[in-house]
Amino acid sequence: MIGSLRVRLMLAATILAVLFMLALLPAMQGAFSLALQDAIEQRLASDVTTLISAARVENNRLLMPEQLPDERFNLADGNLLGYIYSREGQLVWRSKDTLDANINYKPRYDGRGNEFARIRQDNGQEFFVYDVEVKLLGGKSAAFSFVALQPAREYDATLGGLRDNLYLGFGAALLVLLALLWVGLTWGLQALRRLSQELDEIESGTRESLSEQHPRELLRLTGSLNRLLFSEREQRSRYRDSLDDLAHSLKTPLAVLQGVSEGMAQRPEDREQAWVLQAQIERMSQQISYQLQRASLRKSGLVRHQVRLQPVLQSLCDTLDKVYRDKQVQVTFDLPEPCLVPIEQGALLEMLGNLLENAYRLCLSEVRVSVRVLNGIEICVEDDGPGVPLDQRTRILQRGERLDRQHPGQGIGLAVVKDIIESYSARLTLGDSPLGGAAFRIQFPPA
Repeated sequence: MIGSLRVRLMLAATILAVLFMLALLPAMQGAFSLALQDAIEQRLASDVTTLISAARVENNRLLMPEQLPDERFNLADGNLLGYIYSREGQLVWRSKDTLDANINYKPRYDGRGNEFARIRQDNGQEFFVYDVEVKLLGGKSAAFSFVALQPAREYDATLGGLRDNLYLGFGAALLVLLALLWVGLTWGLQALRRLSQELDEIESGTRESLSEQHPRELLRLTGSLNRLLFSEREQRSRYRDSLDDLAHSLKTPLAVLQGVSEGMAQRPEDREQAWVLQAQIERMSQQISYQLQRASLRKSGLVRHQVRLQPVLQSLCDTLDKVYRDKQVQVTFDLPEPCLVPIEQGALLEMLGNLLENAYRLCLSEVRVSVRVLNGIEICVEDDGPGVPLDQRTRILQRGERLDRQHPGQGIGLAVVKDIIESYSARLTLGDSPLGGAAFRIQFPPA
């Protein structure tokens, strides 16, 4: 399937132009052939008139002069053949050029006066014939048929040359026409190219909406797209506000419950119930956080994000260094410059925050973050911890599944990461790191 609109239009125009020219060629050849035959007929009629004007009858006998006014009848190697037949069909006179010609032609006295035709001899030669019936001196016995013939080879050669010239001319005209069509289509499709550029600018975040500087045929499309963009922004804004309101409204009851559980934990008889309550509160908090993250951290439909990776990594690592200050984790970055990731900043923070928190928590002393730009962008987060057994790698990406039972949590961090990655059409793989631990690789598709 042809993906280019310009190529499709050019292909359609080429087919139509070729079909038009193929239909036009026979019509032009036929018109030229008729015009050429008409010219031959007029010339032969003039030659017959010359014969008639030179003829005279004495005693019912046709007399012709030795030298005719038209020199072509007097030349033995001319291309003009002249005959005069009696009413009985007997040849009574012939021009000098016919002495070596063996032409089988018999005039017809059918009362039509004159006849123009093309005849073919037994040897394959073809001639144009103009035959005129004349009654000299008004006598019935003095009726003759004056005939002028011309070989058809010149006509065929002229028509063949015309055909060749037509093919060459039409071929050159077709090439010129296609070149002009290509230029015209390029100019005509500039509006679509400008529209595409503006859409790219909207995706990159440098433009808010499409301009109105487009042909009127596209204004309805651009207006619909602008309304769609505005509606999407409004919907996302309302959605985020609703999520913020929900998070704020749930935060206070959970804090109250947390305070109650801490108060209960001070009483020995209620300590066990307090631990159960605290565990359920923590689980509720994490589940609410997870669901809010799933709902809010989605790639917007028409806007393409580009976030610098270095500042995000540095901010996350600074925070985790304070949380895990006792470990003294050494973090190294291997990033190209500049390093832009096609993801929303909030989603990038949540995704890398979960991966780096796992790496800090499970590593011995070293964490490394590297980026490769080959076929898309690949982010790799590695550590020197115990790693993940091969038979457990699929399971830990599922919600609620954890290998580490020594630290609190509900096992939803990697599930959040997986959801975010899938929402951006990226791919998460888990392998072994040269550092000795696990290596989480996130592969973003090419833009």
